[in-house]
Amino acid sequence: MKLPRLERPERMAGLYIFDFGEWTAVGYTAEEIAILLESEQYADGKIFKIHRVSPDGQMELRGISRSRFSVESGMFFFQDELEAARRDFEELQTAAEQIPPPCRAFLHLADRHTESRQAFVTALIYPAEYDDEISRWLTQIAYNGGVTVEGGVSHVADYYQEANTPLERQQLWSRPAITSRSAEEVLAKVRNAVQRPLGGVA
Repeated sequence: MKLPRLERPERMAGLYIFDFGEWTAVGYTAEEIAILLESEQYADGKIFKIHRVSPDGQMELRGISRSRFSVESGMFFFQDELEAARRDFEELQTAAEQIPPPCRAFLHLADRHTESRQAFVTALIYPAEYDDEISRWLTQIAYNGGVTVEGGVSHVADYYQEANTPLERQQLWSRPAITSRSAEEVLAKVRNAVQRPLGGVA
């Protein structure tokens, strides 16, 4: 895979590379990668996330499965008492208003209808590809909910299958530093080696 030279590669950290087979393009957002995967023409492309960029411009890449863009992941904060769980829910909701999450997410406060402990849960559900970003965001807002915390794709599936009763629901909106483009623009510019002017080609 041959990548274009970039004047400021550090500005590409967190974005994606799409290997079309005959050519490669750098600088997609997660939403734009999803657009490419939904198109029949590019559905078999290979995806890499620019995980880290060193001071000398070397990029650490991580291969990403296509399925990651079509599933949800989540963080689940369990409490024994409804009052404590409601505090978790409200604290996360307030924090998200002050420092928006890195992606659109759903926040639920639910009764698990179990006679065991941890009968209530605050569920934060989001696109699976944002696992790393959500973890950093929770650290940034110093969130410390739940007496027990679980997370991952499988826990979301379990949550939907269990007889949980949502008591509160809230959609959390993001304010991305880089705005994703429309499907029309993404598909029209697939031949551009650098997808956005964040560094330019050297």
